[in-house]
Amino acid sequence: MERTEIASLGEFGLIDHLTQNNEIKNASTILSVGDDGAVIDHFGRQTVISTDLLLEGIHFDLGYTPLKHLGYKSVVVNLSDIYAMNATPTQIVISIGISNKFSVEALDEFYEGVYAACKKYEVDLVGGDTTTSQRGFIISITAIGEVAPDSYVTRSGAKANDLICVSGDLGGAFLGLTILEREKKIFEQTGAQPDLENQAYIVGRLLKPEARKDVIEYFAAQNIMPTSMMDISDGLSSEMLHICKQSNVGCVLYEDKLPLNEDSKAFAYKLELDPTACALSGGEDYELLFTVSQSDYEKINANNGLSIIGYITDKSEGQHIITRGGNKYELVAQGWNHLKK
Repeated sequence: MERTEIASLGEFGLIDHLTQNNEIKNASTILSVGDDGAVIDHFGRQTVISTDLLLEGIHFDLGYTPLKHLGYKSVVVNLSDIYAMNATPTQIVISIGISNKFSVEALDEFYEGVYAACKKYEVDLVGGDTTTSQRGFIISITAIGEVAPDSYVTRSGAKANDLICVSGDLGGAFLGLTILEREKKIFEQTGAQPDLENQAYIVGRLLKPEARKDVIEYFAAQNIMPTSMMDISDGLSSEMLHICKQSNVGCVLYEDKLPLNEDSKAFAYKLELDPTACALSGGEDYELLFTVSQSDYEKINANNGLSIIGYITDKSEGQHIITRGGNKYELVAQGWNHLKK
């Protein structure tokens, strides 16, 4: 395969190359790539901004992550934060740090994933930067979104007796990571080709997650205003405790109400793992965790993609989970913490 050295293009030449097919999709994008800054006009709507930093060896492993998937996922995880504010993402800015092990063709593959995500979620790439990295691939993406005045949702609005809800199913991404890490270790030790055991669903949950645009659209169509919300990146228990802390409340979750995919459950049992533990502590599902008033019960219950998993209590009652056997345990955050060694 032909390899074009990045140095042969230079920084501005590389930016021109990577953005030559950039298409604008939003009327709010007034000025895009090519100047010292982008110009955005949200026409009276409020602006929501979120940013993420992804580091090779910490947040992703190029040993089993295709560059196109990485580009797609890098965008999606940022858009998920915008949706978690009940907002609509409209623009992204992307900056990358790259070493000389990368060719122009490799970056083309990465950006193919970036543009695929932009197209699916109808967001515009409006700027960014490139620089040299001495320690692997560095990706920084800032997502910008819009929301009707005072219609954004925070983590701090949950109230006693609110229903606790979640979209999709949980634990799949953690199981996908488990099988990929296992096969990487076997390959390094023996050279044997990876055997993913036809676990396309859980591997896809890790390598190509989706942001829950559809849930936010459902809220708008049904006139549902969550009282609190956040996306699940570090595990359900960790995120639930964040909402409880910021809202100054307690909670009760029910183990038998947690949404688990059948493929995920079967593979967890095969690995002698508890599917509930995977759902509570596994990260990177990028589903939405939210609370609503009990008056919205029928609307939430009517959507098969949403699950009611518990309720909010007074802070004095603490945070607990009730098992299938009826036992009550304190909810503990055991999700991934990238600052711990």
